[in-house]
Amino acid sequence: MAHIHDMRDCVFKRNARLAGRLSRMLTLSKMLFTFAILAVVLSYTWFFEPRLPSSSVAAPVIIVLALGVVNAARTREWGFRRDAFAPALRATALFTAPMTGIIVAAGATAGTLHARRDFFGNLLALLVWGGGQQWILQTVMLREAQRATSRRAGIFVAAALFAALHLPNPFLTTMTLVGALGWCAIYDRHPNVVPLALSHAIATLAILCAFDDAMTGRLRVGLAYLILNR
Repeated sequence: MAHIHDMRDCVFKRNARLAGRLSRMLTLSKMLFTFAILAVVLSYTWFFEPRLPSSSVAAPVIIVLALGVVNAARTREWGFRRDAFAPALRATALFTAPMTGIIVAAGATAGTLHARRDFFGNLLALLVWGGGQQWILQTVMLREAQRATSRRAGIFVAAALFAALHLPNPFLTTMTLVGALGWCAIYDRHPNVVPLALSHAIATLAILCAFDDAMTGRLRVGLAYLILNR
């Protein structure tokens, strides 16, 4: 009898391990587009960027956006829900205003606050760049993280992954983590990326005006940041 019980325990443990592996595989399968995007971005920032001309950034951008389009066509979530625009704008304003104020105040205290040429031209460029990042962050990374974990946990997972793309720049990684937590929480309730794109652009421009290159690391990430700080 003891031998039979031992065999049952052994079979139970094996089944439990198998179930655990299958569960992990199913969880990972829910984030395929996120992992593909991470692979594209990290391979570029850690290997290709320092070895190729600056114009080569178009290649990973196109690939990532193409993945986003395929994902949106599959899930039918494009991130521009009309009824979510107004509440998203209000929530984003309440989040962005104090964040920007803190950034500017920190720059003034540090003595690095300065003006930038072509303020509105910079803002427009950052609006497009930030809008693309927000679209991928929210419609792909956040939604896949939520499907793989839970609605609340997915916010933290997506924000952490987004921040990790900015390693090893400690300043930018910290700022993007804080920003992404707020942006993901807003999109979770009000799925429209347009106000988030504006918030992203304003926050980035505030950083560029408030701090010098020594603090921001010229907003470089990956191997380029390490080369800059040799």
